[in-house]
Amino acid sequence: MKRKSNDYVIEVLDSPALIGAAQWNELLRLQSEPSPFLRHEYLHALHASGSATPETGWAPRFITMRQDGSLVAACALYLKAHSYGEYVFDHAWARAYAQHGLDYYPKALVAVPFTPVPGSRLLARSETDRLLLLQALIEWCKAEQLSSLHLLFCSIDDLQACEQAGLMLRHTVQFHWKNNNYRDFEDFLASLSQDKRKKIRQERRKVADAGVTFRCCVGTDIALQDWDFFYLCYERTYLEHGNAPYLSREFFRMMASSMPANWLLFIAVREGRNIAASLIAITPLDSGSAAYGRYWGALERVDCLHFEACYYQPLEWCITQSYQRFEGGAQGEHKMARALLPVQTSSAHWLAQPAFAAAVERFLERESQGIGTYLQDLGRRSPFRTGTGPDPSQDSGAS
Repeated sequence: MKRKSNDYVIEVLDSPALIGAAQWNELLRLQSEPSPFLRHEYLHALHASGSATPETGWAPRFITMRQDGSLVAACALYLKAHSYGEYVFDHAWARAYAQHGLDYYPKALVAVPFTPVPGSRLLARSETDRLLLLQALIEWCKAEQLSSLHLLFCSIDDLQACEQAGLMLRHTVQFHWKNNNYRDFEDFLASLSQDKRKKIRQERRKVADAGVTFRCCVGTDIALQDWDFFYLCYERTYLEHGNAPYLSREFFRMMASSMPANWLLFIAVREGRNIAASLIAITPLDSGSAAYGRYWGALERVDCLHFEACYYQPLEWCITQSYQRFEGGAQGEHKMARALLPVQTSSAHWLAQPAFAAAVERFLERESQGIGTYLQDLGRRSPFRTGTGPDPSQDSGAS
């Protein structure tokens, strides 16, 4: 679909392949909170690998806005036939619609499939362009008679535009680690309270005493057989929980080919056998120096192996490589014991039905108060010794 409005040409495209990669990535680079997960290569791989497609309930409807032929705003939007793989839960809203004989699905979602990482969602060259893009999204949803529009894990710039446009905000909590200029892992441990420091040392000792060592590979050093082993572990984890994995082996093959510099792999080895793997996404040092805990799996049971593979090995690597932030993914209060601190993340929502919108707004007011109280409670349970932790006022999470 293509239409013209106020000198802007707005298009709705059913594949990221129809958008030039260089133009998209340049627009992403200009944002306040870019992430590797919104790069054109990542989004294209989700589609081309069969991971996020209409058949899996993710129908791409990428929105672009051009002026004089130049891409000035864009977003990755999906028509959703369900609410899985989002990490911001609205199942109760869908049930309420169904109880009143209304269709909640399909709904419109501006997010990165299967990826609860905060960052820019409404890519734009100016605040005016961002607001115009959002207004175009709402008008498109109305024209398509969709129940709702949801923007998940937004940047601060996105949230400001959403508030200006009258969308409702919803908040949740993640846990992120900050590098407080630690010299090494021991220096990091020294900043923790005695009980937390003791617990981490005990957990690391259990893994070492079990004869487990780790091999670390970055970028193009991750061999094909390493990717194959990782996927075996990743798939096993999903199957053990009774689900098929969200991402296909082809998706990771494409990542190894098109975005190798954005991946870090830890492989656990015991008695010459690979027994577990943890895959971390990274932003190169010259582009923000952040690491993101993503996927893990194990073929053998070892006490505390998950903590070592998914937290301690990545944190030690971040310290060694001068990376400033490690994001632990969705939920997980247990991460505080590993020195990941609470961060508020936010989404924005528009519902077409006025009565349901009013009910959801009342619900979100109560939920927001609860999140505020929860954050205050977590703030009183810092794992750091007094005066040694990172400054929470410098947090980069959306609020």
